[in-house]
Amino acid sequence: CVGKFRCSSSRCISSTAQCDGHVDCEHGEDELSCVRVSGKSSVLQVLSEGVWSTVCSEDWDPELGFSACKQLGYSRSGSEVLRGVRGRLFLKLEKLLLHFFLLLIDTVSVRSCSVWSAQCGSRPQFSTRIVGGNLSLEGQFPWQVSLQFQNEHLCGGSIVATRWILTAAHCVYGFAFPQVWTVLVGLTEQPVSVSGAKYLSVEKIIYHARYRPKGLDYDIALLKLVEPLAFNGLVEPICLPNFGEEFEDGKMCWISGWGRLRMGVSLHSARVPLISAKACSQPEVYQGYISPGMICAGYLEGGTDSCQGDSGGPLACEDSSVWKLVGATSWGQGCAERNKPGVYTRITQALTWIHQQMEVRKKYGD
Repeated sequence: CVGKFRCSSSRCISSTAQCDGHVDCEHGEDELSCVRVSGKSSVLQVLSEGVWSTVCSEDWDPELGFSACKQLGYSRSGSEVLRGVRGRLFLKLEKLLLHFFLLLIDTVSVRSCSVWSAQCGSRPQFSTRIVGGNLSLEGQFPWQVSLQFQNEHLCGGSIVATRWILTAAHCVYGFAFPQVWTVLVGLTEQPVSVSGAKYLSVEKIIYHARYRPKGLDYDIALLKLVEPLAFNGLVEPICLPNFGEEFEDGKMCWISGWGRLRMGVSLHSARVPLISAKACSQPEVYQGYISPGMICAGYLEGGTDSCQGDSGGPLACEDSSVWKLVGATSWGQGCAERNKPGVYTRITQALTWIHQQMEVRKKYGD
């Protein structure tokens, strides 16, 4: 299928047939992932004739925004069925793209997906900035969840939509049975000490098909909840980054979790800088192990790091008062050791997979 699109049945179709409004693959995967939000400016783009093109903002309305959000896997409720880019959205975008207007969408339109996915990346019940401390307060990381395996904390995770939790594949690989898992939201201490904390049942667990337990790449998984979450300030989603969005080396971000859990322990957090792939690949650090799908964060001198029990939890960065999920805690040598910073799954490299899982399961009612 060199130069072509491969269907799940291994059938090859022309790349220009992808996202043309006509289903050519048996399972319709050629009409998935046809919309993306790209770059730091959050430009909406659609795939047309094998090329990603920027959408003109003229004649934009909420219905088109809603259709675009549904194509990304978001919707107002979990029961709605995705219609894809066909219909009015496809026809109108196609007409606009013929004019090749490379205009940015109005800010309100750009944030449509955030609005319909419950205005991600905000902390409405937290205003205090912690300096030099590591105990987290209620509402400081409202997207943080605890993944409970047979009622015991095993890993962390992040809320990315009303029914979706993002975590690490190594947390669930080998025992991806929904009935033995629960998701605990809205808490800072374990055992649960606040009335707002809730246990939620899991409907489905999906880990990346290319993840292998002896490997370190593709360490990402999604948990679909049985019922959608109600966002209330203590429980909020974190934004996914945009396609192609870059986060500069040295940017200060936050990690959080219940690593090395003990009875009565609180949610801990730490402020850590992002480390360049070049620095993280030095011979004395992780030479040969850092792939494009990974991002490092922490201090080469050691002292602050994620640890066992933090796996799958968020590496969150604030960008213009909006919090984005830059990484998911994946691996590291020891905890807080010199020249052994934390390594995280790079979310920007996994966006296509994330949106595909959310979209295809909405489209086919899975």
